[in-house]
Amino acid sequence: MITQLGKSGKIEEAVKLFSLMTIKNTVTYNSMISTINKNGKINDARRLFDNLTHRSLVSWNTMIAGYSHCDRVDEAYRLFVEMPKRDKFSWTLMMTCFARNGELEKARELFDLFLDRRDVAFWNVMVQGYGQKGRFAEAKKLFDELPLRNVISWNSMLSCYTRNGEMHLGREFFAGMAMRDVVSWNLMKIPYPNVVSGVTMLCGLARSGKILEARRLFDQMENNNVVSWNAMISAYLKDYQIEEAARLFREMPNRDSVSWITMIDGYVHVGQLGKAREILNQMPYKNIAAQTAILSGYIKNKIMDEACQFFNEIAGRDIACWNTMIAGYAQMGRMDKALDLFKEMEDKDLVTWNTMIIGYAKTGEMDKAVKIIEEMKIKNVVSWNSLISGFLHNGLSMDALNSFKVMACEGIIPDHSTLACGLSACANLAALQVGKQVHVKVLKSGHLNDLFVGNALITMYAKCGRIFSSRLIFDDLEEVDVISWNSLIAGYACNGYGKEAVQLFEQMVLKGVRPDHITFVGVLSGCSHIGLIDQGLKLFKNMSEIYSIEPSVEHYACVVDMLGRVGMLYEAFEVARGLKVREDARIWGALLAACKTHGNLKLGKIAAKQLSEFEPDETSSFVLLSNMQAEACSWDEVENTRL
Repeated sequence: MITQLGKSGKIEEAVKLFSLMTIKNTVTYNSMISTINKNGKINDARRLFDNLTHRSLVSWNTMIAGYSHCDRVDEAYRLFVEMPKRDKFSWTLMMTCFARNGELEKARELFDLFLDRRDVAFWNVMVQGYGQKGRFAEAKKLFDELPLRNVISWNSMLSCYTRNGEMHLGREFFAGMAMRDVVSWNLMKIPYPNVVSGVTMLCGLARSGKILEARRLFDQMENNNVVSWNAMISAYLKDYQIEEAARLFREMPNRDSVSWITMIDGYVHVGQLGKAREILNQMPYKNIAAQTAILSGYIKNKIMDEACQFFNEIAGRDIACWNTMIAGYAQMGRMDKALDLFKEMEDKDLVTWNTMIIGYAKTGEMDKAVKIIEEMKIKNVVSWNSLISGFLHNGLSMDALNSFKVMACEGIIPDHSTLACGLSACANLAALQVGKQVHVKVLKSGHLNDLFVGNALITMYAKCGRIFSSRLIFDDLEEVDVISWNSLIAGYACNGYGKEAVQLFEQMVLKGVRPDHITFVGVLSGCSHIGLIDQGLKLFKNMSEIYSIEPSVEHYACVVDMLGRVGMLYEAFEVARGLKVREDARIWGALLAACKTHGNLKLGKIAAKQLSEFEPDETSSFVLLSNMQAEACSWDEVENTRL
């Protein structure tokens, strides 16, 4: 009875029934723990588990499954280690938990430790894990080594290709399942791919945007089950064919909770919240996941008052529902409201705490973000990434670097995002030695060919004056994007290698990489630093005429600086005066600096006057003008300027 109530989402009724039971044994405890786990209340489940005097193997496995479901890997593994006895299911659970969270090395370690390799489930977990990470060769190697294969083994390998968009390989493998009837004793029992294989292929086609092929396969499948219907509806929704999805939804012979939630999600995604509410009202039983989907729709459309009202109407809210509402307030910068819910929430998971850190970082309240992370009993890499990136976003690079070091001391292994943030902090501080240490961590972690990290390395070395190291990193990257090119071009420019910046820009264009507005800031700056006036002006003209990029303040400032450096002050003045964009202090600042260099007091006064209008509280422009007047022996003007 408890299990049935849990499956229907009636958690409060299940808890009430459990509390009324006069005699509770291990079986009833296990049912209750499982029920609470499935409804996201993992801390409540753990309290029940701790109160259970006589724990069975099922008790331990159920609790580990709960932690695995919530992606709380460390706690799941802690329980796994503490278990007095383990069965095959225990090992499979833990391997699945590691694999699902991308910790394939740890999953493989368990796989290698377990001596009884006859159970195909162990092999399937590893094949699926490698497939999810796109590691086809390792997945195929394991698949080929399988002593026995069942249909799940075949589907896992097929999924490895289709989930990663390798449709050619997927089709070949799928065709092989149909044609080969003597592959293993399992496949001999099923000479043709079953409906699950078809659904896997269907999902792969849908994910690749091949909607027509997916529909043809759907129509050819003799026994479409609810999963195939859901897959086809989801495919239409992802292709924004909302009416076609709705028509298919109406034709469904049977619907499960996924069908309803998929359709609600589809309407939410296109902003049709009224339609989403209609579907919710038609549901035979209210589902927390469906209600949370609508809640996220209100938040996405910034209708926070309605979101709050709807949230208050939801009975039996789970952790995901609470987190969605807190995240909504955090995204809107309403951290007072987010904090109220945070304090009210009984069961918090890592997502809850991390959301608060991100929210405070967004509003610039880094002291409060630090307080949150200090209160956390368990932190993961996302927690630290949120704090470190928050410091960077708020211009606190030293704090970001210190947090990076503290994280390492706590034994948290940095991921690609952490390493990139650490490198960015080093770049901002020109901390070359620390940057080199982070580079060593990158090499040891295997993240060198991660574009995010590679680009951060290019920038770090460039800002630390080691432009040739930047070039080596760039050349060693297996794949580069426009950010990689921009980082190196800007690096050459700021280190005085304007000619190399222009040459790299030309290589970029020849490679077929389309430059963006940031590219032109870098290459124009390079032209400015070495006086390539004609080439710089030509590039500035090509921006709009060839690449359809409207020049911004940064581009005009580069042109003014470029002309000003070679003494073409009146030409620079004409550019500043004839701006197509809103005037900006940077442009007049560049002109004033050029006037100081070339001793043009007349234009210097005009530039200083314009600067004072944009920055009335900034005195540096008046100091510069005063120095110019003093050099020209205009002492009366010096006195007036200082007054």
